[in-house]
Amino acid sequence: MVLLSLALFCTAGLLAAGLFWFVCILGSAEQKGKRAVDLSGGSISREKVEDKYKQYWSFFRRPKEIETSDKVPAFVDTFYNLVTDIYEWGWGQSFHFSPSVAGKSHRDATRLHEEMAVDLLDVNPGDRIVDVGCGVGGPMRAIAAHSRANVVGITINEYQVKRARMHNKKLGLDSLCEVVCGNFLEMPFPENSFDGAYSIEATCHAPKLEEVYAEIYRVLKPGSMYVSYEWVTTEKYRGEDPEHVEIIQGIERGDALPGLRSYDEIAEIAKKVGFEVVKEKDLAKPPAKPWWERLKMGRIAYWRNHILIMVLSWVGIAPKGVVDVHEMLFKTADFLTRGGETGIFTPMHMILCRKPEAS
Repeated sequence: MVLLSLALFCTAGLLAAGLFWFVCILGSAEQKGKRAVDLSGGSISREKVEDKYKQYWSFFRRPKEIETSDKVPAFVDTFYNLVTDIYEWGWGQSFHFSPSVAGKSHRDATRLHEEMAVDLLDVNPGDRIVDVGCGVGGPMRAIAAHSRANVVGITINEYQVKRARMHNKKLGLDSLCEVVCGNFLEMPFPENSFDGAYSIEATCHAPKLEEVYAEIYRVLKPGSMYVSYEWVTTEKYRGEDPEHVEIIQGIERGDALPGLRSYDEIAEIAKKVGFEVVKEKDLAKPPAKPWWERLKMGRIAYWRNHILIMVLSWVGIAPKGVVDVHEMLFKTADFLTRGGETGIFTPMHMILCRKPEAS
């Protein structure tokens, strides 16, 4: 009887320790980063997360509203309130893709991808550059640490501003990194005020690319450079192919996109607002290794995380609706993978531009 009690006690202890590890430690994206027990709906109160998810999904039943510029900011803000914690917990603080690099971790490959962006800008320590659509600031911190430039990030989501500022302070980079809450279609900066600009997989949220490019052009000093990694359909995309259409629409629905643009539109739009196009290249093409491999390799992690979120929601730790959001992102990962495998979609069509010197 004593041995049975001891066995039961030990089993209960192991289960408790395992549950603590599973809930409080497992899946943390980065050391001292977001934990599963801290998942929330961003700035949305927990009792409204489920309703806001349904409201987000309803946008796609009214496509004409998605295409209306004044509707898009609220649409994107809702999306990032819903997904920011899940992204940070399951993916990291850099909400973008990067080519896989042999012998390098996903984290190192991401950092190298970000550092390349600022290297293209040819800025000096102390220069002031703007991160257009900065998220929680993963790229901003990597770029500031690498270049020693002063980086000003702008994001429409107030919750992301708070997260970015917290991370900046934690890493001792708050003297180099500033974060502003605002719409990148109407940036609260004076003209000719930045020595460089970059956007990493962010301007895809703009209903009209020329509107955000025009704003970036306005705030850049003459002679300064701008680099962007754009989400686009490639030359392999066929609008008459039902599978292609399904994949692209799946990506748009799951990533708050008013509509993906074609690769051959980007340079023309940049020139239209006044930029000189210096270079254009799809960074996902060979010899780059597949960017979507990280999604495929994470299938076990996705299911593990989904079960965990279901448990947390069931016991009342995570708000209702988080399970639906995670399921949406799980399905979107499939569409992204198919977009990469078929070659009809790339998240890293790079364009490097210069604002001409004043005449």
